[in-house]
Amino acid sequence: MSTNQTPERPPFLVPPRFVGKPDPEHSIGNRAFQGVPSVAVTPKGRLWATWYAGPTPGEDLNNYVVLATSADDGRSWEEVLIIDPDGPGPVRAFDPELWVDPDGRLWSFWAQHIGGDSTIGGVWAMTADDPESPGTSWSAPRRLTDGVMMCKPLVLSSGEWMLPASTWRLTADSAKAVVSEDQGRTWMVRGACDVPEADRQFDEHMIVERKDGSLWMLVRTKYGIGESVSTDRGRTWRALMPSSILHTSSRFFIRRLESGRLLLIKHGPIGEKTGRSHLTAYYSEDDGATWEGGLLLDEREGISYPDGQQAADGKIYITYDYSRTGAREILLAAFTEEAVTVGKSDSGSVSLRQVISRPLGA
Repeated sequence: MSTNQTPERPPFLVPPRFVGKPDPEHSIGNRAFQGVPSVAVTPKGRLWATWYAGPTPGEDLNNYVVLATSADDGRSWEEVLIIDPDGPGPVRAFDPELWVDPDGRLWSFWAQHIGGDSTIGGVWAMTADDPESPGTSWSAPRRLTDGVMMCKPLVLSSGEWMLPASTWRLTADSAKAVVSEDQGRTWMVRGACDVPEADRQFDEHMIVERKDGSLWMLVRTKYGIGESVSTDRGRTWRALMPSSILHTSSRFFIRRLESGRLLLIKHGPIGEKTGRSHLTAYYSEDDGATWEGGLLLDEREGISYPDGQQAADGKIYITYDYSRTGAREILLAAFTEEAVTVGKSDSGSVSLRQVISRPLGA
């Protein structure tokens, strides 16, 4: 190599080569895999959904991210954006997430890496200042931190933003709390929970702020859900312990509602460990000490990876996937907090199994 040359950047550190409207290469008819969705709703009620897909039936180097939007409360959807690092690889884009920040900007997050190495991979993001428009312009992609982000950021009572990022099974202190003190312009790792290597899976940790100001972290583990607490704004975390919420080793969803209650979406009853079926919504009045309600969203085998948001009008939207290489469905449930309380889906306030995306012929 000439002394005037500089080493080429690793491809996973390079912004995606394709960020634009869907083309034939990324058409829904050319997908053998799609799953792992996220949903966001704007202040005026426009819905956005994202997931990742690929032309081969697996989580592999062909994966790219899809963004779609709906202006009619989820009855119809238009795919408006594809994020693809480099076509057939070796870099894949996966595990996307959507979030509307306190300033009304829509964030699209995703992970980029080669193979299974999430340590040298990273969390990327773009923002849209006008998410009420389907043709909104997006900022240039930028890399925020190492690892993979599976779950929505949290706005702390201090005004700081906390993003959960994981370096998976490759490093100690894998479940990280990454913080922005300047409304998302810069991000730094503040602290991390050390998930024991014997229990470590993909972390997929979620953080809520309790009413006493402590931070409660729930983590996906091989045994189900582990929990940890921080009392210093995420700088240090207690040793991870099994949670009383029994669960299969799969993603769940937890978020605080405007009422002050916590919402939990999990598989099966609180006290039972089931498979990836019976996706159910619960609520807690006491910061997760006890759970009540129980609205069944979908009982089928093969459903997974809930994500959601409560809209300004109080309606709750939850997205999830079904049969990633078979039916390849991205689905939406919409319901009220009252429906979770009474546990009934036979009212006009509940809409289940709305299709966001399903390949023709699936």
